[in-house]
Amino acid sequence: MQTQINKKIYIYILLFIFLGTFNNKDFKKITFPKITEINISGLNSENRFQLLENLDFLKFKTLLILNDNEIKKKIENNKLVEKYFVFKKYPSSLEIRIIKTKILAKIKKNEKTLFLGSNGKLIENQNHIEKIPFIFGHFSNEEFFKFKSIIDKSNFNFNDIKNLFFFKSGRWDLETNTGILIKLPRDGVYESVNLFSQILKDNQFKDTKLIDLRQNKQMIINE
Repeated sequence: MQTQINKKIYIYILLFIFLGTFNNKDFKKITFPKITEINISGLNSENRFQLLENLDFLKFKTLLILNDNEIKKKIENNKLVEKYFVFKKYPSSLEIRIIKTKILAKIKKNEKTLFLGSNGKLIENQNHIEKIPFIFGHFSNEEFFKFKSIIDKSNFNFNDIKNLFFFKSGRWDLETNTGILIKLPRDGVYESVNLFSQILKDNQFKDTKLIDLRQNKQMIINE
């Protein structure tokens, strides 16, 4: 970052010296190089093309007087973007490196299937996605990411979840890819997840269809 700042200061100094050798009449004749190249990495060809179209207006700009907020707004409007880095390569090119959001789950909203990204945004039309859980119920992003954080810290793998069910009480149920329904309590979720994770490893419970952990210090198992 310091290197980028030093480069910009150096360019400004050279520009100042250069312009100082001209009078007002000559200054009016000076033209600065326009942006001629924008390179985007981190997205597939279709999404990269869409973002390039949204940034097409930059080709009428010059890097020296470019408004960074204009770029930021256009990039952050793209729901696939988790993080990004913009590099100005003088005199006339722009490099944008995108870290794409990870698709975590899918939901049904207004009769449409939408995909929830790790950036908290709902995204349409995502193809070729590996198995991800379907979430049922009205939940907030905060509630989902809190629950996922617990799962990620536990001994259970989030990728082993087929369906998630959220209830108004703030409680979650989950169904595994093998068809076992786990009813979790509202509190003590971490301990409950580790408990059923251990149970699933025991062969004597291989025919289990339901594990109910909602009651404190009680466990109900149905086959």
